[in-house]
Amino acid sequence: MNPALGYLGWIVIGALAGWIGSKLMGTDGRQGALANVVIGIIGAFVGGFVTQRVFGDNLGNNGLIASFGVALLGSCIVIFLWKVVSRART
Repeated sequence: MNPALGYLGWIVIGALAGWIGSKLMGTDGRQGALANVVIGIIGAFVGGFVTQRVFGDNLGNNGLIASFGVALLGSCIVIFLWKVVSRART
């Protein structure tokens, strides 16, 4: 993510990405606002890691929209993995 955004920017982008990711993945009803923020922030890290490995560069360094896209992608990955792990436990 862009360092100029600071921590507040990470939280806002993480919250939006986590919320939209949970809507896309069908888990919004089971999560609260705090879980959306946490998933979005973790998703930003996961998305940055994935895009760096796939494209050789972190696409999140290319502006606010790209940062949001990377965080959204990562949020969906985190939610998907959580669904897989929680199904395996039951």
